[in-house]
Amino acid sequence: MDLKILSLLQADATMPIAEIGKIVGLSTTPCWRRIQKLDEAGVIRARVAVLDPVKVNTGVTVFVSIKTDQHNLEWLERFHASVVDLPEVVEFYRMSGEVDYLMRVVVPDIAAYDAFYKKLISRIDITKVSSAFAMEQIKYTTALPLSFAITEKA
Repeated sequence: MDLKILSLLQADATMPIAEIGKIVGLSTTPCWRRIQKLDEAGVIRARVAVLDPVKVNTGVTVFVSIKTDQHNLEWLERFHASVVDLPEVVEFYRMSGEVDYLMRVVVPDIAAYDAFYKKLISRIDITKVSSAFAMEQIKYTTALPLSFAITEKA
């Protein structure tokens, strides 16, 4: 039941609770209680609006791979602090393998990316930065696959 509710909320978080309940076979109050439990448990982290990047002038996506020869806690904390407040960075990961960090950056154009790049390298020393511009978005979703979710036994 919870997975059905989560699936509906991932598709449209503005769907009225009564409508969700009708689809999953619950009345409004029990459906609302289930959603509240999912909120309280942290399963639902946020309810947001997904914007069209072109319409808000951030239609260029850049994947930025970063390698560093600095592998100490002080540098790591400084690096994280220097990136988290950059609004162009919409995703930021510490990786295993050849690349140490991977960022997804959104900007209006190459000039804006160049300004972002200069701001980034002015904040911290980085050994190697490689940028790859996305030519076409083939798939994009914020919905997580729920087939892996662990369900509680009743």
